[in-house]
Amino acid sequence: MARGGASRRSFLKLAGAGVAGTALSAAASSYAKIAGANDRVGVGIIGFSDRFKNSLAPAFMKSAGELNFEFVALSDIWSKRREDGGAFVSKLPGGRQIALARNNEELYENKDVQAVIIATPDFQHSTQGVEALRAGRDAYIEKPLANTMEDARAIRTAVKGTDRVVAIGTQRRSSPTYQRINDYMKSNAFGDLVSVELTYNINQPLHWRRPKIVSQLRESDTDWKRFLTGRPPEQFDARKYVEFRLFWPFSSGIPDQWMVHRIDTVQWFTGFARPRSVVANGGIYRWRDGRKNWDTMTAVFDYGPIDEGATGAAKGFQVVYTARMTNSAGGVREHYFSNGGMLDLEKGIVTPTGGLTEEYAREAELKVAPLTPVTFAAPAPESDGAERAAVAAERTERKNAATQPERSVGSGASTASGTIAASGSASFVTPQGENSGPDEATVANLRNWMECVQQRKRPNADIETGYNQSVALCMTIAAIQTGQRVTFDDAKQEVVIGAPSGHVHSQHSGSRVDVPGGREP
Repeated sequence: MARGGASRRSFLKLAGAGVAGTALSAAASSYAKIAGANDRVGVGIIGFSDRFKNSLAPAFMKSAGELNFEFVALSDIWSKRREDGGAFVSKLPGGRQIALARNNEELYENKDVQAVIIATPDFQHSTQGVEALRAGRDAYIEKPLANTMEDARAIRTAVKGTDRVVAIGTQRRSSPTYQRINDYMKSNAFGDLVSVELTYNINQPLHWRRPKIVSQLRESDTDWKRFLTGRPPEQFDARKYVEFRLFWPFSSGIPDQWMVHRIDTVQWFTGFARPRSVVANGGIYRWRDGRKNWDTMTAVFDYGPIDEGATGAAKGFQVVYTARMTNSAGGVREHYFSNGGMLDLEKGIVTPTGGLTEEYAREAELKVAPLTPVTFAAPAPESDGAERAAVAAERTERKNAATQPERSVGSGASTASGTIAASGSASFVTPQGENSGPDEATVANLRNWMECVQQRKRPNADIETGYNQSVALCMTIAAIQTGQRVTFDDAKQEVVIGAPSGHVHSQHSGSRVDVPGGREP
């Protein structure tokens, strides 16, 4: 990703993305009403991807029988994946041969399809979500919802113009364990956040690489123009098709794939819709295999009330997100810090580690309010395909938390905020990194969407959740591509490059940098 001399003026409008504000047709809005709670709901699959096969399908099946949902059709523009997907679904418990569509238009001609699960490449999510809404279908859309602001605004506008149920694949919001931790964080028992450190490290030369699959793809077997979905025209490239995570403008890589979940969690726990500013640095330091997206990055976020900066009287905090694909030391960590201690989100524990001590408080004539240790059920590792399992296998041993008397958060256990109920959850990944089934968060998120489809309610991971995480993502991408401090204009809903006083608007309202990415050393 050669960031190099990319300037704010090098942002260009994405071609062909004129869906923002488009009203849903009368035909779509009057499409046959979704079945009631006792009627079967037919679900169409858009994109037979690794994410769908390894996580979404098994998670869906956990609740499908009970809630009366079933797969009835599949759309994929690549003939091989379309046929493989049909065979896969037919072998699921209670499975049968489903209808196969060459594209989404064909899929929506099938009146048995009342809702869809969209699990295609990152950059297609928003546009395909808009298509689903135009066709009058409910939709479960994988994250990220959008990686340009133009796409983000388009899907948000479309959802607001209909009564369809749309859920985003940031599954933590439906996890009972994460929900309990969110309740705790909002109770003020933890104290004001001062810092968050998020880490995601692996060491895998072929991560996001699929050389064997790339060799199987021929242009005649797919629809390259449909694949581009509003991105600028370019020659067919099998590698970009299959390994899209390595190439902008199809994906930003690490921010699209990994950062979104963790930043969404920060915004959920704190109630802030977006960061005040973002800066980023990194590059391709090891895996020089033709990719354009970084293999190593650090992004720093400033959060707090929008009307005051970090030096204002209002409370705020910093988030440091680091990730590398070149050395797995440190593994995956999510640490939240207050002046009184820390939350280790991976372990599900709160301790006074690093908190203000009696000695130093006395010197400053301050009172110490010791942070009460709390133990939650550790969140089950999430299923980022086979990738999360690999991370778990490489995860290094971390030091034990400071030994303090702990209060277990279980049935009837008390904290400073009251009583929190706990329930166990099975891990998705064994200590050896083996895949043992769908993670509890994805199961819960899909179930929540399915129940909301039946009851016509707003899901946990709703459109505003997806939009807000997309804002943070687009700010990060702009910081990566320009090397500048990035803020956001709430009135215009646009990314702003440079100092807020200058208010220089980036055309990242729906755009890309000419040289997509960062720098290669």
